[in-house]
Formats: sequence, C-alpha cells, structure tokens
Amino acid sequence: MIAEILPASVVVEAAYDDPPQARLEPAEEAVVAKAVETRRREFTTVRHCARLALGRLGVPYRPLVPGLRGAPSWPDGVIGSMTHCAGYRAAAVARPGDLASLGVDAEPALALPEGVLEAIALPGEQERIGKLLAELPHLPWDRLLFSAKEAVYKAWFPLTGLFLEFAEADITLDPDGTFHAVLLVPGPVVGGRTVGAFDGRWIVRDGLLATAIAVPAAE
Repeated sequence: MIAEILPASVVVEAAYDDPPQARLEPAEEAVVAKAVETRRREFTTVRHCARLALGRLGVPYRPLVPGLRGAPSWPDGVIGSMTHCAGYRAAAVARPGDLASLGVDAEPALALPEGVLEAIALPGEQERIGKLLAELPHLPWDRLLFSAKEAVYKAWFPLTGLFLEFAEADITLDPDGTFHAVLLVPGPVVGGRTVGAFDGRWIVRDGLLATAIAVPAAE
C-alpha cells in the first residue's frame, strides 16, 4: 500500500500479519524484553520488513535500535522510515543520492477519538478538515491529518535532529491523494537550500490509511 505513494527509487516491504520467521537481533530483543506482546509483535515484524527491504537494496542488516526520540539507527548509506499499526507494518528504504529523507505512517481508517483533532490541528487545519468531512464524509480526514503530521515529523527529524510540534507544520490535504505541509519554523537545509515545506501523498484502502513524504535530494 505505501509503495504506491512513494517514488520507484524507494524499496518498501510490508506485512499484514506477523510472520513466524520474523526475528530480532540481541540488541533489539533487549529493547522489548519487558514489552507487552502486541508491542513486541509490532516491533519484531516491522524490523523483519526492514531486513527484507535492506536486502533488496543490497545492504547488510544491522540492529535497528531506537535512538534519540525513538528514531531507528539505519545503516550508513541508507535513509528509511518504518510504521506499524493494527493489521499493517511497513519499512521503506532508499539511497541518500535518490532522496534526502523519508517519512511514512499508517493508521486504521477510523475517525480520531473525540478531542484529538483539536489537540493536534491548527485552527485553519480544523476548518479545512471540517469542509472535507462535509464534502466527502466517507473518508477519515481527521485521521489522515494526524497521519500526515506523523509523516512530516519522520521526514523532518533525520534532517534536523530536532523535535517538531504538531502546531509547527500547517498541512493542507487534497482529495486527489496529495498533501502539502508548510513548516512554521526554520526548515532544514538540504544541499545548500532551505526546505520550507514538504509534499506528500496519501491512500485509504481496506480499512487502513497511509501517508508518505519523500524529500528530494539536492540537485
């Protein structure tokens, strides 16, 4: 699913269940030694996806131990992003020469719990979501916004090493399957140019939704 909204240069592996052959390296095992079973399965399977994706890219696997703010430590010469939710896990990887950064997120295609939209969305975003819900009520626009915010952060963090608040990116979702995120703080510098916005894509299918951002490498 996520592969459909990313450039062809990105290698994606996904799973809709937890395959029995999925395994962890000892350093990864230590991270989830005391985790509940659901968390452990998600953690294991998404790294199984990453192992397969890196293999297709021709890169040996190394333990993907969460680092600062939980971001995985990808092997040298690789950029990547992972996501997992109920019924879906995916890893996306690429070479730095093709892209500067990646951000992917998947969620159940359900409306957000009451009060969450107001907590994560700017007033203008709330207004736009309200209009979209009125015009196309069969789509979970509020959850799509939340997912897009997650994708923005995942694309932002490897370029800056800084936290990004929900209110520091103003996102416009379009019914054509795209979205535009304007950064409200100084953007990262990529190849000598300051990036002030991210463009992404979204998809909804079979009870799931996904968002993805591929930040172009410097020309």
